[in-house]
Amino acid sequence: MIAEVVTGQQGMLDRILRWSIYVMLIGFAIFYLAPFYVMVVTSLKSIDEIETGNLMALPQNVTGYAWNEAWNVACIGTDCRGMAPYLLNSLMASLPATIIPTLIGAVNGYALSLWRFRGSELCFGLLLFGAFIPYQIVLLPMAQFLGAMGWSSSIFGLAFVYSVYGLPFTTLYFRNFFASFPEDLVNAARVDGIGFFRFFWRVALPVSVPIIVVSVIWQFTNTWNDFLFAASYTDANSATSMVALNNFVQVATGVKRYNVDMAAAIITGLPTILVYVVAGRYLLRGLMAGAVKG
Repeated sequence: MIAEVVTGQQGMLDRILRWSIYVMLIGFAIFYLAPFYVMVVTSLKSIDEIETGNLMALPQNVTGYAWNEAWNVACIGTDCRGMAPYLLNSLMASLPATIIPTLIGAVNGYALSLWRFRGSELCFGLLLFGAFIPYQIVLLPMAQFLGAMGWSSSIFGLAFVYSVYGLPFTTLYFRNFFASFPEDLVNAARVDGIGFFRFFWRVALPVSVPIIVVSVIWQFTNTWNDFLFAASYTDANSATSMVALNNFVQVATGVKRYNVDMAAAIITGLPTILVYVVAGRYLLRGLMAGAVKG
């Protein structure tokens, strides 16, 4: 009888604890999603409703004016092209700056972990050192280099900067992942005469999908959201969406159009949100891959 009472009390405590955790998580979710909710509802309101209504209230008359304005007509000074061309610039800079460092980082990590050579630890240390160099330190030297190469104020030059700066991180991810490979497997491949690149393409790369996803998410998010490099190495025609968004919301047009600003901000942030929605479930799996060797 006593055991049944104790079991019942324990079950009640477990349910209370479980529901308390659910309530806490829901509260955190509401807290973090509240700004995004305000952005969405504000972008669907007219200026008059924003000025006279409640910030958290749903729009009384839903309008797509702000979204059309942000996409097609938003002006930066006298340039009224909307956000669309700048989003294309961001895509043209971010895609190669995501693919190239991921591929090179995969080869680097593979070589530095499974096919070690004399001085490999020194090479890895120098590459890792690059991950801790602040952006501000390389601004002037990189600008001089881009100017000497004829790549300044271009999307190609910006993609080059992103690729170089992302390479230490992608190398680190892949090296840690490949370090968990069984050494016997690599030794057996060498005995069988399987070469460096054949083992890489046939064995190593196919099983490294989780860490590839981590590298892609990391690199794409950082390049898409970057403002400092983009503002330093682009001009009016090659500016990315982050630079355009900053210039757009700072323009003094007499009346501050919060609805258009919010719509432009959401449009700019949608690509990274979609990346996390599509591949986010692989992120933790990839980060934990290779954490324990053997």
